Amino acid sequence: MNEQEARGLTRRARACGCAAKLGPGELRRLVSRLQVPADPNILVGFSTSDDSGVYRLTPDLALVESVDVMAPVVDDPWLFGQIAAANALSDIYAMGAQPRTALNILAIPPGQADLDAGAEILRGACEKFAEAHTAVLGGHTIEDPELKYGASVTGTVHPDRILTNAAARPGDGLVLTKPLGTGVITLAAKGDLASVDQLAAAAAAMARLNDVASRVALECGAHACTDVTGFGLIGHLVQMLVASRASATIEAARVPLLPGALDLVQMGLLCRAVARTRYYFCDHVSARGYEETPILDLFYDPQTSGGLLLSAPEPEALVACLHEAGVNDAALIGRVESHGPGPLAIV
Repeated sequence: MNEQEARGLTRRARACGCAAKLGPGELRRLVSRLQVPADPNILVGFSTSDDSGVYRLTPDLALVESVDVMAPVVDDPWLFGQIAAANALSDIYAMGAQPRTALNILAIPPGQADLDAGAEILRGACEKFAEAHTAVLGGHTIEDPELKYGASVTGTVHPDRILTNAAARPGDGLVLTKPLGTGVITLAAKGDLASVDQLAAAAAAMARLNDVASRVALECGAHACTDVTGFGLIGHLVQMLVASRASATIEAARVPLLPGALDLVQMGLLCRAVARTRYYFCDHVSARGYEETPILDLFYDPQTSGGLLLSAPEPEALVACLHEAGVNDAALIGRVESHGPGPLAIV
């Protein structure tokens, strides 16, 4: 595949990465029509907007299952495979589980160039799954006008050790393990507006597994967890607070950001997902002094393969342990304040 063909991966995508996710309002209307038969072994379904489903097999073993598909977020097909696999694995880590198997999902246009790109995507993904000690069992391919890749990942967990987004408690600290900004930087890169260094930093963050962060969170007794992806920091935190019947405050200055991300938002670079996510969640948010600022838009920006958002009883100790384990961007960004459900305040 020559350079011109490679450059076409993101330029042919209508929306890159998790920015292509269906909006929260549309998703809610779609899911609300489903009638799922009751099953006592369903430990986590979709009623709390959690990251994965959990199904109990025995008193000591439960399956954790998730699926993610996205359009290219970078032009290098091997790197895109790495990022997409890390993104698919993240939902399993967010539940405190260990990924075990993966199935590839590849939609690919006809033509030799795209077949070559597809082969590189699969190679990158398989290498990332190997890094995560996850067996690739096969998958499914379809012909499609737009190139897309993802994976269905299955993990295992003890039923009594599941991390969900519904257990945040008043007094907990909120810890974020990766910086924000992948959405706006990849959007800028699509139009040649991001620097090489900015895109490299974003790609490195997206390709990084959340395995260490998940392990440390469990060791430090975190109460709740979600990963920050298509609905941005605010969307996923509001879902956690609603599910936990709690409220919280974020200190905007504490939130880690990728280099140049805020500058790009100040230039007016925003994908359409920001507006629809903001419209859906805005009634839950009180932004004291930040109502019409770029930083608030960045908090709504859809992230691809973002970090874990943890609610933990001893957040300073958790951050120290994360740093010691190599999760260097982890930061304490706020506090869970009361049972509610109440608004999210940004100060």
